[in-house]
Amino acid sequence: MRATSTALDANRIKLTVEIDEQEMEVAMDAAAKTLAQQVTIKGFRKGKVPKQVLLANIGGVAVLRAEALRESIPNFYALAVSETMVDPINQPEINITAGEEEGPLTFEADVDVRPIMDLAGYHGLQVTVPSPFVADDELEAQVNRFRDTDAVLNNVDRPIIGNDLVVMDIKVEQVDSESEPFETSDFMYTVGSAAIAPEVDDLILGLRAGEVLTLDSGPSSGMEARYTLTLKQVKERVLPDLSDEWVGENTEWTSVQEMRDEILAQMSKMKIAQAQMSRRDAALMTLAALLGETDVAESLVDAEANERLHDLGHRLSQQNMNLEQFLQATQRTPESLLSELREESARAVRVDLALRALAHAEGLEPSDEELDQELATTAIEMDTSAEVLKKNLVTNGRLPSFYGEVSKMKASKWLMESVVFVDPLGNVIDRGLFEVDQSADEGE
Repeated sequence: MRATSTALDANRIKLTVEIDEQEMEVAMDAAAKTLAQQVTIKGFRKGKVPKQVLLANIGGVAVLRAEALRESIPNFYALAVSETMVDPINQPEINITAGEEEGPLTFEADVDVRPIMDLAGYHGLQVTVPSPFVADDELEAQVNRFRDTDAVLNNVDRPIIGNDLVVMDIKVEQVDSESEPFETSDFMYTVGSAAIAPEVDDLILGLRAGEVLTLDSGPSSGMEARYTLTLKQVKERVLPDLSDEWVGENTEWTSVQEMRDEILAQMSKMKIAQAQMSRRDAALMTLAALLGETDVAESLVDAEANERLHDLGHRLSQQNMNLEQFLQATQRTPESLLSELREESARAVRVDLALRALAHAEGLEPSDEELDQELATTAIEMDTSAEVLKKNLVTNGRLPSFYGEVSKMKASKWLMESVVFVDPLGNVIDRGLFEVDQSADEGE
């Protein structure tokens, strides 16, 4: 077999595949064996029908060759894909140009291939991750959570401020509904908790006990409703003095300094771990954003969405659940699930294209040695040999895809080593912070 590729336009190629007579004879013998297992001829067991008898009963060599073409062209096409290392993204349009009736076979396959996108601005790329540093107000807030267990509530006669506790009567009337209003008395509401409706926390600030707050809340709160809040009492939390004596009596620590130091250490480990876990996704999304608003092929998004839907079905079956039960449990509709999957798929496709573009721009295509090493690693994971794995990839036309995945791995490694990580304020983060395993206990 010989295969060549010719570019038709930016993202479409023509494969020209030539099959010699000997290869066609092998394909016809294989087709004959398949047909011998399927047809019933009196006096012969299935699979034991002589070729000449089979030909006489199916309509001759022309029928056998047609069956051989039907069976073998997809296989020849897959081999041609691996030989030319093109990367198709949809089904080919195949046209037989010679040998349909006899002799060597030649066919052409027009197919869209994965595009190589232009990628600019990736050198010195800044990637924002959650801050690994504990701010003073964050530390104080955590310390005050311990003090809050001993807080005293005092009645106050002043305008309401954040974190006050307000005792109120509540009446909720659903708009455009004949249902009875919901009413409750002496409800204790913490200002800032957003436990009633999102608008309450802003509107209640500055009011006093004895006033009435009326507001209409839209669908963001779950329904359209009118709230009437009768404010009866305002209480403020008075925290105990933060002293060594209080710390020793109410916590596991012996002093204020020890308490602050331990809380700071725990919070620092958690924030560094959060930054560590988010940096790869953040780097990939920042890289993908460099593609701008360039449209991606719908066929790529469709393929990714279908694969995700298939994976979801497989996971559900392992849990003895079907898709309908999943939709009911998660309060989704088929349309909303598909919309979510397509949105996720579009992001994944853009990341995929960005990594491939980076690999192309930086010359990160794998060498033969790197490809062989990854084949060996993957083969071990699949409990097979590298030789068998490579043969299967070639036969199924998946070698270019495997090659692309190795390129993406190299591009991802390059990206993580090259970008500059910053916190939300733009401060550069020392890479050394990411090298420590935050899950390990100190002293190990």
